[in-house]
Amino acid sequence: MALAPRLDLRQTQSLVMTPQLQQAIKLLALSSLEIDAFIAEELERNPLLEIASSDAPGEAEAPEISDAPLAAESLGSDQLMNEGDFGTGSEALDTDFSHEAFEPGEGGGAGADGMLGMNGIDVRGSDFGEGPDFDAFAAPDISLREHLMQQAGACASGRQLLLLEQLIEHIEPSGWLGVDLMGLAYRLGVPLAEIEEALKLLQTFDPTGVGARDLAECIALQAKEADRYDPCMARLIDNLDLVARGSFDQLKRLCRVDDEDLRDMLVELRSYDPKPGLRFDSDDAAVAVTPDIFVTAQGKGWAIELNSANLPRLLVNRSYYAEMGGGGDNKAANNWLNEALADANWLIKAMDQRQRTIMKVAQEIVKQQEGFFREGVSRLKPLTLRQVAEEIDMHESTVSRVTSNKYLHCSRGLFDLKYFFSSGVASADGDGASAEAVKAAIKTLIDAEAPDDILSDDTLVDMLKEKGFDIARRTVAKYREAMGIGSSVQRRRAKKMGR
Repeated sequence: MALAPRLDLRQTQSLVMTPQLQQAIKLLALSSLEIDAFIAEELERNPLLEIASSDAPGEAEAPEISDAPLAAESLGSDQLMNEGDFGTGSEALDTDFSHEAFEPGEGGGAGADGMLGMNGIDVRGSDFGEGPDFDAFAAPDISLREHLMQQAGACASGRQLLLLEQLIEHIEPSGWLGVDLMGLAYRLGVPLAEIEEALKLLQTFDPTGVGARDLAECIALQAKEADRYDPCMARLIDNLDLVARGSFDQLKRLCRVDDEDLRDMLVELRSYDPKPGLRFDSDDAAVAVTPDIFVTAQGKGWAIELNSANLPRLLVNRSYYAEMGGGGDNKAANNWLNEALADANWLIKAMDQRQRTIMKVAQEIVKQQEGFFREGVSRLKPLTLRQVAEEIDMHESTVSRVTSNKYLHCSRGLFDLKYFFSSGVASADGDGASAEAVKAAIKTLIDAEAPDDILSDDTLVDMLKEKGFDIARRTVAKYREAMGIGSSVQRRRAKKMGR
C-alpha cells in the first residue's frame, strides 16, 4: 500500500439544510407570541422589512401577509374540503395579491396566487362572539416580594427591617419560607430569637399565611386570622395526613367532635389557601393565550380561518431600496443591501408558507374530528400525527411542529391542537374511541352516582361496555386517577362527610 500523498475525486450524497430552510422549519413551531418577538427582531435588524399599516404608501411593494383570513372553507359533511394548491414558489415575490386573493363570489379551489378560494362565502366579518376575559386571569402588577417589602417598610425600621428583608428574600413563590431559621441566624450573626421575632411579624403580613414553614403552619395562620383556631381545629390541622387519607372516624376521636362538627371543620379547612403567594407572581400563574384558528359552523359544514390579529402584514420598502442602492459605487454596501432584500423576501415567503401549512393541518383536523365539533368530547376519535401527515402529504415532524403551541377556538371552547391527538380504545362501532372520550364518560358516570350507591371500577367497566367502550378495569383505574378522582372507598368516605 502506497504511503505517498495523492489527490482523489469522490462523489457523495448528503442532506444539507440551508439557513433559509432552517428558519422556515423554526417558524412552524413558534407560537403567536414568539412570532411577534421574532418579527420584532427582524424589523430591527433589516431596514428593508416593515409592517404595513392601513395607509401604507403605494411604493412599498411586496407579497404581504394579508389582514384578511388566510383561507376559509365551507366544509360540507360529505366533502369537507377542497384540496388547494399550496404554491410552487414560482410566484414573483414582489407581486401584490391583496386585490386577488379573497374576493367573495369566486369559485372554490386555488386562486391565481395558489391560495384556497372562498367558495362564494366571505367570512372575514364573521362574528365569533366575545371570547373569555383573559385579563381576569392576569397576575397582579406588583410582585409578592414588592408587596411584602412595602408592608415591612411601613411597620419596621433599623435592625428589624433588615431582618425582615432577609426573610422576604427567602420567601418562595408559594408564600412559604424557604430557609432554615437556625442557619440564617448563623449566617447573619444574630440571635435566633431575633430572627424568630421578625418571622412572627412577617407572618402578620398580607396575604395571610405568608412566611409559613409548612402546610400546617400556613393553614393555622389563616385559621387564627379567621378566629377559628380553637383546640378542635388545632388538632385537625396537626393531623392533615389523616384528612388526606380520609380517616374520619379517627379524626372524630382525636378532635372529640361528632359528624356534623367534623363536616363543618373540613369545609372551613378547604376554604383556606395552601399557597397564598401564588396569587402574585409565579411560574404557575395562568398564561393568557389567543387562538390561532377559528372554526365556526357554516351551513352543513365548517368555516375555518386564521386569527388575523396573529398575522403580521409584512412587506419590503422598495422606495428605500431604490434610494439607497440606486447607482452607488460602494460594492460592499450594495452587497449588504441585496442580502437584506433577499432576507426580507424570504421571510415574507416563509411566513406565508407557515400560514398555509397551519391552515392545511387545521382543515384535516376538523375533517377527522368532525364528530367532536358537532357532538362534543364523547365523539372524539383516536388520531395520530401520522394519519394527518399521510392525508395532507406532509412529513409527520412537520405536523408535529405545526400543532405545537397553536390553539383552536370553536363553539366548544379553546383547545390546544395537540388535544385532538390521543390514543384510543376499542369501541362497539369498530372505529375506536379517544382516551379523552373515555375519560369524559367515566367522569359523567361518577358525577351522577348517588351517595349511597358508589360505583366501583368493575361496575364502571360494565357501564362503559353498555355505552360501547371495550375497556379493561386497570385502564378505568388509570384514567380515573389521571383525572384526580379517588377510588370508590375514598369517594364513599368523602360523600359520607358531605364533601
